[in-house]
Amino acid sequence: MPSDAAEARAMAELLRLMGWTWVGLVSADDDFGRFGIQMLMDALRGTEVCVAFHEVIPKDYAKMAMQKVVDTIKKSTATVVVTFLIDPDAKALFDEVVEQNVTDKQWVANDAWITYSVLSVPRYVPSLAGTLGFALRRADIPGLGSFLARLHPSSSNSDPFVKELWESLFGCSFSAGLGMKVCSGSEVIDIGESLYSDVSQLRITYNVYKAVYAIANAVREMLACEPGKGPFLECWCPDVWSLQPVEIAHYLKKVNFSTPLKERMHFDRNGDPPASYDIINWHVAAQGAGEFVTVGHFLSDRFHINMEAVLWGGGSGKEAKVPVSVCSSPCPAGTRRAVQRSRPVCCFDCLPCAAGLLECVRCPERFWSNPTHTVCVPQQVDFLSYSDTMGIILSLVSALGTALTAATFATFLYYRHTPLVRANNSEVSFMLLVSLKLCFLCALAFIGQPVAWSCMLRHTLFGISFVLCISCLLSRTVVVLVAFRSTLPGETLMRYVGPAQQRLGISICTLVQVLICALWLTLAPPQPAERNTMGTWGPKIILECAMGSVVAFSLVLGYMGLLACLCLLLAFLARTLPDNFNEAKLITFSMLIFCSVWVTFVPAYISSPGKYTVAVEIFAILASSFGLLFCIFAPKCFIIFMRPGKNTKKHLMAR
Repeated sequence: MPSDAAEARAMAELLRLMGWTWVGLVSADDDFGRFGIQMLMDALRGTEVCVAFHEVIPKDYAKMAMQKVVDTIKKSTATVVVTFLIDPDAKALFDEVVEQNVTDKQWVANDAWITYSVLSVPRYVPSLAGTLGFALRRADIPGLGSFLARLHPSSSNSDPFVKELWESLFGCSFSAGLGMKVCSGSEVIDIGESLYSDVSQLRITYNVYKAVYAIANAVREMLACEPGKGPFLECWCPDVWSLQPVEIAHYLKKVNFSTPLKERMHFDRNGDPPASYDIINWHVAAQGAGEFVTVGHFLSDRFHINMEAVLWGGGSGKEAKVPVSVCSSPCPAGTRRAVQRSRPVCCFDCLPCAAGLLECVRCPERFWSNPTHTVCVPQQVDFLSYSDTMGIILSLVSALGTALTAATFATFLYYRHTPLVRANNSEVSFMLLVSLKLCFLCALAFIGQPVAWSCMLRHTLFGISFVLCISCLLSRTVVVLVAFRSTLPGETLMRYVGPAQQRLGISICTLVQVLICALWLTLAPPQPAERNTMGTWGPKIILECAMGSVVAFSLVLGYMGLLACLCLLLAFLARTLPDNFNEAKLITFSMLIFCSVWVTFVPAYISSPGKYTVAVEIFAILASSFGLLFCIFAPKCFIIFMRPGKNTKKHLMAR
């Protein structure tokens, strides 16, 4: 017979399989009930199954005590009730259950009463229909039915038990004078018509059958023992005619055979055979009585159950789903369990998870939970890319500025021998156009995912290009001033502002910025960096270029601003020159635009979030570049194309 511990493990596995985490327990007030429930509790340890209540059936079946037990069962929120009872205890319990009309529970029965026919009458069916339980495995013993059919006292004179069985079966006696009819010996045993001849529910009988086979195999091993090679002291073999219990136990522990029904038999170190149970489900027969239907098997911790064949208890019925027996419903996605104070762990409240957690477990690095906390998704990465609408627009504007600068360069190159181009120092004009082209192109270095080379290129190219541009304008402003003052008597300043001197001045001014940038890249170069900030539904990663050195960046902007202010001041001083030579007016206006853009750039840059910081810087670069291009070169191109009559030496020298 399997041990009660094996049945307790089977019950625990059934509860786990069905998802029943909130159950009640009922046991008998005896060793069977107490130890059975204790073994079940041990099997449930470490699982998520909690006990809602544990009631004990008193042996005197006192009415008040039974009412209290059933009242607890009735009021409990646990739908499933597990029992460890023997037949009389089960009958006493369900008499009270029927009296109180408890029909909403799913009963789980132990093997002692799961096939108890007394409870299968229609009176108990409303409460017990759908009961699940474990019964010792049933099997058909080959030849037993025909053996019972051939059984007769006349053929078994040496067996006194046959006469006793015969008298019990037919209510007669082989001895006269006992007040009973005399057995004639002509009575016939019909298979299935009595408890003794019914071979359809051979459970305990089948286990006795296996026990006999185990003994037979043990004896066979004993008989095979060779003298001098026995397992006992001095290698002696046991005497089969005077066997001792310890000797037969030794061989029983080692048996390992298959029964005629192909079932493997052996014993573990505790002397227990493999656990083998039928899973019985109480159905309702046509006459309204209970019917025991096998819906599955449990064999050595392996569970098999035909869910479609199960009739569920608790009023669920065969077509319904598995009954739910939980203290608290599972928490939905995005919430976590908070165990209720002074209650089992199965009773909990569902509290919302913190942001960034999936089922209240932190997502991996660079991941964040979606708004419903059902899945971890990559964090949003934010940078100004070429695929963004803003990135596309700024790229197109940069390309437009580059194209216009190239067209202006081509125009001046084509008309380089005309008085207008020559009068404005064509060499410096070409240098100015090249620097403006670099200014437009450097804006593209600010778009795209920051990498090491782009971070170093964007700020150095920007600083050097604009300083070269401003140096060219500063040189032209100085030339205009000197040329105007040289028209006064005694002035000989023109020899200090020749082409060579202009190139030298532009080179020196630009070289200072180059040295600042070189030191910046050497000591603390700009590097790609990540900055976390909160987005609309979680943190996002902002990819940007860290300055590396704020001092170096300030020196780059400061030096550029110094040259721009100096150029603006000199151009303002030259504002009284004659109109045809008033290059200073155009330079003044362009410097005003340049300074206005970069003065407003600082607060806008500081207050802009994420990729908009880069967009503000690109806008400042493009706006100041267009300002210089249109203010300096648009009027000249207008004269070249629209007023060619003014592009003559006579017109330029008119005043």
